[in-house]
Amino acid sequence: MGIVYSVGEVDHLYTFFVQWSPDIYSKGKKKRCKAYNNVRKKRQSAYHVVSWRRPEHIWVLQQPWASKPKAAKKWEIITVKDSKHRLSLCSSVESEVDETEYQEAEDDFPVLSHASQLLDDFRLQKIAANLPPRTQGYPWQLVYSTINHGSSLKTLYRNMADLDSPVLLVIRDMHKKVFGAFSSDPFRVSKYCYGTGETFLFSFNPDFQQYRWSGENSYFVNGNWESLQIGGGGAGFALWLDADLYHGASFSCPTFRNAPLSTNEDFIVQDVEVWTVQN
Repeated sequence: MGIVYSVGEVDHLYTFFVQWSPDIYSKGKKKRCKAYNNVRKKRQSAYHVVSWRRPEHIWVLQQPWASKPKAAKKWEIITVKDSKHRLSLCSSVESEVDETEYQEAEDDFPVLSHASQLLDDFRLQKIAANLPPRTQGYPWQLVYSTINHGSSLKTLYRNMADLDSPVLLVIRDMHKKVFGAFSSDPFRVSKYCYGTGETFLFSFNPDFQQYRWSGENSYFVNGNWESLQIGGGGAGFALWLDADLYHGASFSCPTFRNAPLSTNEDFIVQDVEVWTVQN
């Protein structure tokens, strides 16, 4: 990388050289060189002067302090046209990098089958970045929403009866707080807990918070006709919804070592969406 000096700045450069290298640039050791225009004749031997008739030229100094000064080998004359061309090439490379990064970010952004009432771009991107690799790059299908299907846990189960893919549960409470869970298995009625360590909880408060499996137990998901339960083993469930999807609760539990997801441990549901990520 070099330093660019115009003709008008040569005097300052000369003063700098005299101060730092007097043994080379003192009056007794100066060597004469030809100037194309009479520019300060008393100092013209200490530097090369570019003709005023060639204004397209500029000076480039290649780090004179990096080694022993040899002024004649430290200078390179380039045209303004060449300089602009070099800058243009650099800008072009940077633009290509920026466009590539932007394109990769676009490619990683999930495609939704329907507009979401609960997931804006920020929330969608945060959740998508934390999904298991096997779900990356696939479109998201809306399986259930209280706006389209009403508030019924039975309907939620029925809409997932034929699924064999992970699901994303998103809830908004009456305090407008958004939270939920990613389940490795679709929700269903079962006598036993099901799911894997891919299951996790999340909340926006408003920043994104995620709670992954702690490894203490395997109480990932359990469902019956009266309620849906996620996480357990302690004083309460990490996330609990009633049969009408109206009342809910969220407590800290050993499965995820989570903080309560809602503003209050007991909350009123405003909206629910369930998405499935599948090919």
